Amino acid sequence: MANPRIIHIELDEATILWRNADIEQERRIAIFDLIEENAFKPLRAWEAGHHGPYRLRLAVDDGRLSLEVSDEGGQPLETLILGLGRFRRPIREYFAICDSYYQAIRKASAQEIETIDMARRGVHNEAAEMLLERLEGKVETDFATARRLFTLICVLHIRG
Repeated sequence: MANPRIIHIELDEATILWRNADIEQERRIAIFDLIEENAFKPLRAWEAGHHGPYRLRLAVDDGRLSLEVSDEGGQPLETLILGLGRFRRPIREYFAICDSYYQAIRKASAQEIETIDMARRGVHNEAAEMLLERLEGKVETDFATARRLFTLICVLHIRG
């Protein structure tokens, strides 16, 4: 029976040099939400008869995102490599807005927090759309899954 979804996700811990409690919380939430509800159909694996569920490992190496797709038992199926040059600006903007958001939560008014959060969601949504474009022809997924994957891509870019 076909089950085109992610059941386990792993981030390359060697890629992540540093993260604070706020970022760690974002990572936990993104992974939890992703596992609870996602749509993920790697097209080459699917066409080869591997209809899910999938395990996914994310890593960043030399400016490229590696999405290592395995079957339920951990058998490698395919590795997708995406250049991340187009994501540099959205990642930088997302980090800047998140920093403002975390500071605002501690001392700003509800109106200020809401304004910052709207800007954060806007950057996040744009980056998710960009990720959907980059995955086109490689992976069929939905917007919510792309948003959560973008959060995890950001976590992989933290340099301290």
